[in-house]
Amino acid sequence: MKLLVTGGAGYIGSVCTARLLAAGHEVVVLDDLSTGHADAVPEDCRFVQGDVGEAGVLLAEGFDGVLHFAAKSLVGESVQDPSKYWHGNVVTSVRLLDAMRDAGVPRLVFSSTAATYGEPDQVPIRETVPTRPTNPYGATKLAIDQAITSYAEAYGLAATSLRYFNVAGAYGRFGERHTTETHLIPLVLQVATGQREQIQIYGDDWPTEDGTCIRDYIHVLDLAEAHLLALETAVAGRHRIYNLGNGTGFSVRQVVDTCREVTGHPIPAVVAPRRAGDPAVLVASSELAQSELGWKPQRADLADIVRDAWGFTQSQFS
Repeated sequence: MKLLVTGGAGYIGSVCTARLLAAGHEVVVLDDLSTGHADAVPEDCRFVQGDVGEAGVLLAEGFDGVLHFAAKSLVGESVQDPSKYWHGNVVTSVRLLDAMRDAGVPRLVFSSTAATYGEPDQVPIRETVPTRPTNPYGATKLAIDQAITSYAEAYGLAATSLRYFNVAGAYGRFGERHTTETHLIPLVLQVATGQREQIQIYGDDWPTEDGTCIRDYIHVLDLAEAHLLALETAVAGRHRIYNLGNGTGFSVRQVVDTCREVTGHPIPAVVAPRRAGDPAVLVASSELAQSELGWKPQRADLADIVRDAWGFTQSQFS
């Protein structure tokens, strides 16, 4: 298939692009490099620097599908500047959907998020729980999901949204590097590399076994494999939504301890007050993805995830 990957210079987009190429697909990456890195784009694909709103010109060339990763994704920033998120996420995505319809592109895989659920009452989280996002970032992703549903039903689009939980790890030279880092594992590894003095643990009195929050971590390569399966199993006129996680929760203390073991660094940690809006436990149920996509995470061991992330982090300092 000939595929357009928006945001293919970013963390997840670059890994998925590499896997698509390895599977024999022809790939064009579209990225404005506002948060991505040109050197993260695999060599064997065509790279076009530009905004998602400009996708129409490219799609007119003829494509079999689009994988849409490009988005603004900082929760705090979305609260402070919601306009940036409603325009940068929703408006551009609707323009992309229109461009796909005009060009007759039949398939879409959308990078959605667990933030669409907000603070769910049920754990593990299934796709049937109410969507109640607690910030503009999650709200914009949910709005895009809703737009995709209507386009699929009205125009026959074969669409899949994948709602990620905590993505981590690396795939060779493709790994996580953000100007503003908010994810726990790379933040902890920054302590090991000397970029930070210590890691903060937000609350140690949560109703969990060790008192710290529990989250679901999925290896980025497992995530990429789900995108390939979503393309292969797309159904015209349907918008399917799947949660992706490894189904096992790890506490903040477990993550820090695992990073200590993998890096051999003491990694000082200090307890800070709880953050407002943090649920005690967020763990995905991926049963629907397993039954309908045939997907199951193959790299669910936390130490393996951290080891791959650490290898990539070290490569950035060599």
